[in-house]
This record gives sequence, structure tokens and C-alpha cells, in this order.
Amino acid sequence: MELPLVVGVDGSDSSLRATDWAVDEAARHGLALRLLYASRWENYEGIALAHGLERPSGQILAEHIVASAAERAERRNPQVKVLTQVVPEDAVNALLSAAEGAFALVTGVRGRGAITGLLLGSVSLAVAARARCPVIVVRGDDVSVEGRHDRILLGVGDDAPSEAVRFAFREAQSRRGTVDAVRSWRSPAYESADHPRLISESAHVHEAQASIQLDKALSDVLSEYPTVPVRRAVVEGPARKVLLQRAAAADLVVVGARRRHGHLGLQLGRVAHALLHHADCPVAVVPEQA
Repeated sequence: MELPLVVGVDGSDSSLRATDWAVDEAARHGLALRLLYASRWENYEGIALAHGLERPSGQILAEHIVASAAERAERRNPQVKVLTQVVPEDAVNALLSAAEGAFALVTGVRGRGAITGLLLGSVSLAVAARARCPVIVVRGDDVSVEGRHDRILLGVGDDAPSEAVRFAFREAQSRRGTVDAVRSWRSPAYESADHPRLISESAHVHEAQASIQLDKALSDVLSEYPTVPVRRAVVEGPARKVLLQRAAAADLVVVGARRRHGHLGLQLGRVAHALLHHADCPVAVVPEQA
């Protein structure tokens, strides 16, 4: 049985855009779409009201939000099976729990309660940093949501998780697109500009090492997806800067994240953190257990 694609909804414009993206994603992979709204209205309006003659306003709002999101999803693609759920928990806990049985988890950039000026809402950040399934934060404009570039950007780090690589290829295959696999490299800062020849030779060494690391990261997955076109690139510069520049021409950027057993804090590297806050397209953070 296929796991559902879960999307967190809260009635905000950001969550509606995430819903649109999730509908298209569910259709590409033949998945059911589960719309989840986390509401704690019981805590504020009292359990007694829940058993009264009138339903509490919080419950009515929650039901309206998921019903509106479901209607929007069905209009976008009637072939996608849509499920709805209202959970009386805080958003982070509810979404993390849902992630345990999800193909992937989709969120918007900011919710209704986000403070103006924040680049990324606290819920989306916490979920991306802790979930046990891939998390896609839907960033960018309407063109990014529509996915018109036919290109999946894959950031390959020093220890690229194989699941992130596999996720990128699966996405490219479902879209009939190309994987743009990128590995950045930099010469050590201690190499002095007083010896330009040594610097040039060293740069070639670091570039060659980056190329070898990139090929190694891709080797196991290439045979699984022989029809997916791949463009390899080793680029000098900070990884977050390199990927942010290339994300503007991608439908999705994919990076990996190590999940340490027993570690409850945020588990995101600097590259993933920068992409989640600044990328011009949706960002997928794919976990792998360390």
C-alpha cells in the first residue's frame, strides 16, 4: 500500500500554494493526498463547549479550512484522492507524527500566525529539521509551483545521503526532467596568494576530488534510473551560494540531512538552512538515519 502525501494546511496563502504543489506531486506519483490541519481549539474554548449544543468556533474554523483546501485540491485535479484530518495538537507535533506514515510531507513557507518579516515560519523549519520522511517546503512564485523548468537541482555534499540522491532521480523521472547534480569545492584558506602556481595546482586537485566525490555519490543510483538525464557540475564557491544561484532555474532543489538517533534538536546543516530561507523554488530536505 502506497503511503499518502501529507500537506499541512492552515488557510494561509502559503499553505494554499503548498496544496497546489502537493496535488500535482500526488498526481505524478499516483498517491493519495492527505490534508492535515492541527488545531488546539479544545485547549482554549474548553472541553465542555465541545459537548454543548453549538460547536465551538475553533472547530468550525478548522473544518472550514480543511474543507476549503479539499475543494481547491479537487478542482485542481479531480483524479487525486483527497483525505482530510483535523488533529487537536500543536502543528509541529501533529506534522511530525504524520510524517511517520507519509511518502513525504509538504508545507508552506509561513502560516497565518507567522511574524511579518520572517523568511521561514517556525513550524516549517522545525518539521524540515526533525521529520523522518522527506519534507518539501514550497517556496518561490507561481512559476516555481507550476514546475516549468523540467530540472531537479541536487546538492551533493561531503557525505551525500543516498536517499537524497534517489529522491532527486525519482522526482526527475516523474517529471520527465533532468537531474542537475552539483558539487561545490573550495581551496583551503591557508593557501597563500604569494604562490599563484601552487594555488593553481591545488585548485585542480580540489576540483578533481570534487568530481570524484560527485561520481561516487551518483554511482549507485544511476543504474536504477538509466533513462533520467544527468548534468554533472563541480563549481568553485560556497555550497549554499552555488545552490541558491542555480535554484532560480529549477523546479525543486534537493538536499540531504542526517538524523541522529536520540537527538531532539534541529538537525539541519548550513546549506539546507540557507535554501529553506532563501531559495527561489521549492526545497526538499531528505533525511537519512546516521
